[in-house]
Amino acid sequence: MDSRPPNLLLLLTGLLHLSPLARGQGSYIIDAVGLTVLPSSTVESGTPVTIHCRVTVSSENLPNLTHTFQLRKDDLPIHSTITTEDTVVYKLDPARAADSGSYECQVTVKDKSKKSFSEKLDVRGLQTPVLYLSKRTLYKGDDFMATCSAPDEKGSLSFRFFQRYGKEEPQRMKQVAATGNTSETTLVLRHVGDYFLFCAYEINLDSGTRHSNSSTEIQVIVTELQISPIMNVLPSPNVYEGDIIEVVCKVVNSLQDVSVFLTRDRRILKEARVSLSHRFRAQEGDSGELVCKAEWGNVQRETYQEITVKELFSKPRLILEPLSIFEGERLKLTCSVTVYVPERINNKAMVFSIYRDKVEVARSQTYTSVANASTNGNYTCKALSSSLAHSFVKESPKLVVKAKVLVSKPVLSVVGGTLVLGTPFQLLCHSDIGTLPIKYTLHGLGKVIGDQLVSRPGQQALFNPPAIFKKLDLNNFICHARNSPSHPPVVGSVQQLFDSTNVIEPVSKPMFLIDPGMGDVSEGQELTLTCSVQKGTPPITFTWYHAETTGVLASEISNKQEESYFIRNVMREHKGEYYCESTNPANETKRSYPVSIKVKLARWKKGLIAGLCIVLVLALVLIVALKTRLLVCGRKRTGDLSVKSAGTKLERLSLTQAEVNQAANVTPGIMGKSVWSEHVSGSESDDQISEPAPSPQYTEVSIGEADPNRAPVKKGTDTVYSEVRNSMQGVPDPTDGGSVEYADLNHDTDRHVNHDVQDDHMDGPVQHGPVDGPVQHGPVDGPVQHGPMDGPVQHGPVDGPVHHHQVDGPVSVDASTAEQGE
Repeated sequence: MDSRPPNLLLLLTGLLHLSPLARGQGSYIIDAVGLTVLPSSTVESGTPVTIHCRVTVSSENLPNLTHTFQLRKDDLPIHSTITTEDTVVYKLDPARAADSGSYECQVTVKDKSKKSFSEKLDVRGLQTPVLYLSKRTLYKGDDFMATCSAPDEKGSLSFRFFQRYGKEEPQRMKQVAATGNTSETTLVLRHVGDYFLFCAYEINLDSGTRHSNSSTEIQVIVTELQISPIMNVLPSPNVYEGDIIEVVCKVVNSLQDVSVFLTRDRRILKEARVSLSHRFRAQEGDSGELVCKAEWGNVQRETYQEITVKELFSKPRLILEPLSIFEGERLKLTCSVTVYVPERINNKAMVFSIYRDKVEVARSQTYTSVANASTNGNYTCKALSSSLAHSFVKESPKLVVKAKVLVSKPVLSVVGGTLVLGTPFQLLCHSDIGTLPIKYTLHGLGKVIGDQLVSRPGQQALFNPPAIFKKLDLNNFICHARNSPSHPPVVGSVQQLFDSTNVIEPVSKPMFLIDPGMGDVSEGQELTLTCSVQKGTPPITFTWYHAETTGVLASEISNKQEESYFIRNVMREHKGEYYCESTNPANETKRSYPVSIKVKLARWKKGLIAGLCIVLVLALVLIVALKTRLLVCGRKRTGDLSVKSAGTKLERLSLTQAEVNQAANVTPGIMGKSVWSEHVSGSESDDQISEPAPSPQYTEVSIGEADPNRAPVKKGTDTVYSEVRNSMQGVPDPTDGGSVEYADLNHDTDRHVNHDVQDDHMDGPVQHGPVDGPVQHGPVDGPVQHGPMDGPVQHGPVDGPVHHHQVDGPVSVDASTAEQGE
């Protein structure tokens, strides 16, 4: 026998079933779920209906499986159960219309679930309702309770109550929604006679709204309740004020619990049982409709009577004269009445009293005073009259008396307090004191500018006058204020407007001046840019601009009409156009015309350049002088002057005006060669002299523009040639010919040169003017300049100093004369 407890055995058995080894033996499957509606899917209301739900499950070694059944109607759960059985039965006994719908069954086995196909159930017909009434014999207007019930029905029902009066068609009296199957309400029948009442209901289903049959009709008899009251007014419905009126209201009926009410204007005057009597003295305002009302339960009956109370005299009326009164004027109040019944009222016996703020100010029919602040207030008057039987006091309606205040002197001011000349502006005319309405009129510039009527607090009289261009024009504006037709207008102060207005004159177009005034300034100098205006209210903002740069060059706010901007050390980048702008609180910016400034080199730079030029020129002159001295020295050693005959080869030596000008302006070092030294080199030797002479050398000279002060030398064409030859010991070349003889400068001065010809040493340039005297050729240390000649230069026999005279033909050198000179 196993000694282990039974619970332990059960636990081990359960674990065995859940173990992986047992999984293969515990499989299952839900084969099908079926739903059946019996006896049929369509039944009549009240028929018992059963709904069967069956499940089929296949399993292996899983006996006694638990099934969870859930039954749904229109997707809403209506029944749920857990069982080991494979079938569940749900009963509808009896089935009603609310049970109609679509049914389905869902079965869950462990973690598997399956649904059946849906089946529809249609329950036809509704239960016939039953009507209950609390009373069947009623009085007209009496209410009663009615109950309509359908105890076997389900769902949300809506009940309706109907009436049929005599042979008329049924009419619906009321519809009531009920949460259950019974509805109770209160009904009232308004007419006397026989009524037939019945009820019915309806139910809302998914398939639509269904209506029940009507209940059995119940007859109700409505009779008249004899509680209509009777009302008498004694002595008459039409009385005078002060008369005594008695009103009797009663109900002729055996009912003792009837209540009687006397009312006027929905105010209860008196209340009693069965009957009442009300006495009162008729007064003004008692006229109207009296109502006598009888009440029994919920039934009421009414009787109406109109009464009229005539006045013995009317209410007094208080009249003010004049209607519009100003402080300081006299006012008069008069109290008067109109007598309707002179035979009852003695008008002369009436007593009048006048009150201000409920304080008596006069016991008379009139009251006079001077209007001021103390006489302002609410005035009334009372009239006291006595009749034969009664005294009456009537009070007039309230009359408000408030004396108007004359308008004070208006103040004319510029809106904003600031006026810019030449621009539109607004003027405000205002009086501190004065009763509205006040009419303001603005005069100016010889005409009426406009009118403004101020009739409510906070309103202002604003005018838009034309723009002015001088401050003195403010004196032309005057404002008139008036609020009384019997008083003249009050004139404002002109000086006040002139003194209180801040007048701003816009700036004029600025003038832009520079110092130095010609616009040319050297580097390092100080430049002054002055911007000035002819007119404008300070402070004035001056702004300088340089057109070649972006942004503001300088800006300054000044109380003067002129300001300057200084550039202390002018540089090359300061050149260009400058201009200035000016503005002031008028916010009108004006721009000057631009001024152009040129910046020259500084003086020390100019001096440095001039010094460098002078040093360069001196250096060139020194080089040329040294070269010329060396050449002269060579000539003195080896120079030989030979004069050729006229029959020898023509050797032309011509100097054009261009050569003369060029020789005068260009240093020998720059030209490279001297005209006078072209044919001889300072380094030639005696051996070279004995060699044959080379061919003539030609130099092409372009003729430049002639100096107008000198006569040019021309020879046939614009291009002339200068031939320089070295002869052999002065022997004429057989090939030479022509009419002009050339002087050949040889290196052997001892044999061929006339000693009377002097080559003086010259330290400066040789200048040739008009040849009126002897021309001396010496050593040339500088440029040779030829002045104007009127003709060819003729060289005669060299007996003495060679003179160049102004001639009109070629210059010839006579060889025989030269020999005689030797």
